[in-house]
This record gives sequence, C-alpha cells and structure tokens, in this order.
Amino acid sequence: MSKNLTSPRQVREILDKFDITLSRKFSQNFLIDKNILEKIIVAVCPEKEDNILEVGPGIGALTLPLAQKSRLVVAVEIDRRFFPVMAETLAEQNNIIVVNEDILKIDLKNLYDKKFGVGVIKVVSNLPYYVTTSFLFKILSAGLPLASLTLMLQQEAASRLVARPGSKDYGVLTLLAQYYCLVDLLFRVSASVFFPCPKVESAVISLIPRKTPPVEVPDIEFLFDLIRAAFQQRRKTLVNALEKMFLGRKEELREIIRDAGISPGIRGEMLSLEQFALLSRVLYNVVRK
Repeated sequence: MSKNLTSPRQVREILDKFDITLSRKFSQNFLIDKNILEKIIVAVCPEKEDNILEVGPGIGALTLPLAQKSRLVVAVEIDRRFFPVMAETLAEQNNIIVVNEDILKIDLKNLYDKKFGVGVIKVVSNLPYYVTTSFLFKILSAGLPLASLTLMLQQEAASRLVARPGSKDYGVLTLLAQYYCLVDLLFRVSASVFFPCPKVESAVISLIPRKTPPVEVPDIEFLFDLIRAAFQQRRKTLVNALEKMFLGRKEELREIIRDAGISPGIRGEMLSLEQFALLSRVLYNVVRK
C-alpha cells in the first residue's frame, strides 16, 4: 500500500479496513499534515546509530520515517487493534519492534535491556494530556540513557513545561522538567492538522536531559514531595501548605523558612527551583527527626 500515512483519505481507509473506531479514552488523534511530520523528524534528528522509543505509534505515520533513519525503533502501543495495521504499514522495515504495553506500567529498564541493549535513546511521542506528568516522572527518573525527548503535547501542558515562577501555568511539571532537562518549545501545532480534529491546540517540545542536576539536594524524592505539597493548594501560603508535611510543627517550620531567607507568607508558585532546593536542604533533617 502507499505509505502516505498523513493523507486524511488514507487514514480513513485504513481505519475502515481494520474496522477501528478511534478511542476518546486514549486521546487518539492522528497527524495528517506531512509538513508538521517532517518538522518533527527534523527536531528528533534521527541518525543511523540511534535508538528510538516511540510512545503511541497508532498507524505508524511517524514510526516509518524514524525507522528509515535510525538503528532501531521500539514502539509502545497500548491499543492492540493497531497491531495488524502496523504489520501492513510498516512491513518494509525490519528494524521496528512493536510492544503492546501501557507506557505508565511497563518496566522501562527491562524494556531497554531486552529490546535496545546498548546505546542512548531518543524518545518521541504525541502524548495525551492526562498522562503527561506521570509519563515524564516515570521516564526521567528511570535511569535510562536518554539523549532527547521530542514530545507533541496539548498547548496547556507545553505552556506548563516552559512557565516562569508566578505564572498560572507554573507548577510541579515545570519544576520536574527544569530539574532533569533543558526545555525548549519548538513550534505550535494547529488542531486542524489532526484527524479527528481535537478541541485544543498543541505544541512540540524538546527536552534535553542534563548531564548533572542544576541544584544540589539531599534526596530527590523529598524535593518533589516538598514541591507537590507547596502546590497542592496553590492559594495557601508556603508555611500553611507545608504544615501537614511537618506534622503541625508550624512555628518551627516558620522560623526555618525565615532563616533560609524565604518569606513564610509567600506562595509556592513564586519560588524558583533553586529556592525549593534550598528549602529541601534545610528541612530534610527536620522531617527525618
């Protein structure tokens, strides 16, 4: 069959042929714009020795050109209905392994050892909004040899990744991305280039993992427990937001925060990653008492 998998007509024909009704549960919207697909390929910059981990390949529109330029593509697809589709659309390539798993549940280290074995990984995905935070926490903390992540995200999630302290989009996801990666919003993508057309705009984000963390902390899990607590109720002041985490030792907590040069009355959304790291250093031993 023709491999123009961004043709709206051909996408419809493929779905009809395999009797597939797209699932809202999995946010299945397929890219039907060749120019955008080519821009994503340029952003990924696959080379012949590269390993590619693609999450949510669907009918394989992005999988095929990635495989043509790389060593190996491992495509993780949760919806098994697309396996016979990909068996046909990707038949010309022998360097693609399709895995039927939920990316949020799979053992990523085991996947790397069994499928890739050696080399760094470039991650590529069109991520549904509801899995963005969980996916990033999982893949960035898995200890994999990541070279880059090129992600198509809903505009809201993309804005959160590049947000500044004090803005409405700034939060846990922002700080997670900043801690692990250098983040760049590459380009915005109109809803009209997807089939079916979603109700939201999208953007393509590049994340390049840092060689060393930008801040020193005694315990990374404690740092993000602190950050989550600070953002759990955004309208609360920092001391009130952290009070439960510190078992009600509010006055002691207030003094420690003040001694660190931070106002106890500030809201968490105003703090930079460096300030959260400072707090984690001065509060870590207090919690462990």
